[in-house]
Amino acid sequence: PTPAPVPAGLARLPQPQVAPPVNRTTPTTVRVEIEAREITALLDDGVAYTFWTFGGTVPGPMIRVLQGDTVEVTLKNAIESSITHSIDLHAVTGPGGGAKVTQVAPGQKATFRFQALNPGVYVYHCATPMVAHHIANGMYGLIVVEPPGGYPQVDHEFYVMQGDFYLQGERGEQGHRAFALEKLLDERPDYVLFNGGVGALTEERALKAKVGDTVRIFFGVGGPNLTSSFHVIGEIFDRVYREGASEPATNVQTTMVPAGGATIVEMKLDVPGTYVLVDHSLGRLEKGAAGYLVVEGPENPQVFQVVEKPGQ
Repeated sequence: PTPAPVPAGLARLPQPQVAPPVNRTTPTTVRVEIEAREITALLDDGVAYTFWTFGGTVPGPMIRVLQGDTVEVTLKNAIESSITHSIDLHAVTGPGGGAKVTQVAPGQKATFRFQALNPGVYVYHCATPMVAHHIANGMYGLIVVEPPGGYPQVDHEFYVMQGDFYLQGERGEQGHRAFALEKLLDERPDYVLFNGGVGALTEERALKAKVGDTVRIFFGVGGPNLTSSFHVIGEIFDRVYREGASEPATNVQTTMVPAGGATIVEMKLDVPGTYVLVDHSLGRLEKGAAGYLVVEGPENPQVFQVVEKPGQ
């Protein structure tokens, strides 16, 4: 079927914010409230899609707690929703990660508590059947469980998640596109995206820092299907907490992040320029998997210097 036209004035989804460091040494009770909301927004220029979201963003809001905290999670489902939603947090030790007790119909809510036993960075996602359908529509986010003392201080922290999207029709076709179940089951995404949109982290929406800064990226893969080969072109990760592990690896070029997994990467920025975040399965670059880290500041010829350009 021909897609419906894009509604006039339709905007892109807003970007989720990085939750600030906990800055506590004593565990406490943390209350988190998230609303499942179904929102039609631009996935690409001229391409609208009805996202299923946690809190109106893709990924959903970052949750950040301290190891040992008791976390009380309330999931609401907007009355305008078309379907039941739930939440499964990979940081939970308990049945279904919370999903078994949060199958929430439109207009309802549910609450449960868990103790954050293990430090790291964990994916959360909707786990209402068909689970892959809910995730493919954007229902995922990260929960960071800080170890005692937190993570080392850096100048900037960023929050990025990758997801694969399956749309009826041809890739690039304009209009309000619908979800394609057959493509999902065949694992043939039309789009592979960072933060829910083509160009969500480019141009005026790019990540920004300065020469000399240290940055940390909390990076996760919602999926539902694809594993990411996460790489920043022109940089080397000084430290990688692989799959959120407690002990970092050092001097890593590309790190594998599975669907439903997450990592933390850290690097010091030595040279100005635009650094491109990619999934190094580079066919996916053509499907939208690109973000920019724009670094401003003085040149550093000791580290990088142009000697001769083509044609000179």
